Amino acid sequence: MARPVEVLLVEDDPGDVLMAREAFEEREAGGRLHVVPDGIEALRFLRREGEYADAPRPHLVLLDLNLPRKDGREVLAEVKRDEELAHIPVVVLTTSESEEDVMGSYRLHANAYVAKPVDFDQFVRVVRRIDDFFETVARLPGVPGGPSG
Repeated sequence: MARPVEVLLVEDDPGDVLMAREAFEEREAGGRLHVVPDGIEALRFLRREGEYADAPRPHLVLLDLNLPRKDGREVLAEVKRDEELAHIPVVVLTTSESEEDVMGSYRLHANAYVAKPVDFDQFVRVVRRIDDFFETVARLPGVPGGPSG
């Protein structure tokens, strides 16, 4: 049996966290969702520092751009520069639909850019689609099997 996909959500909006949890809770074999509220905590989680020393290494990061303390752009740049973390797919999941943010995220090597819907049902559907893609279509580093295995 394959291990569950470990997903790190980096999000400071409690409403968006609640909607993401809703999307993951209804999944039968879906990923396990871990949540941190800002960029500094995200990097500590990813690097397994301090209270996150025993945290699982995420297979996927869902990253908001507009975060307190250290914004998502800085987090994305650091993750993709770090040899230990660069292989982890990062999906930018943010309210911004600005072409500058889209281009900037891809320049920093985001694996995908998704604008958050404001409607609850649409938000849950989008998060489920992201999870479905990485759970059933894409092959993630560190996850045995894959779509056909």
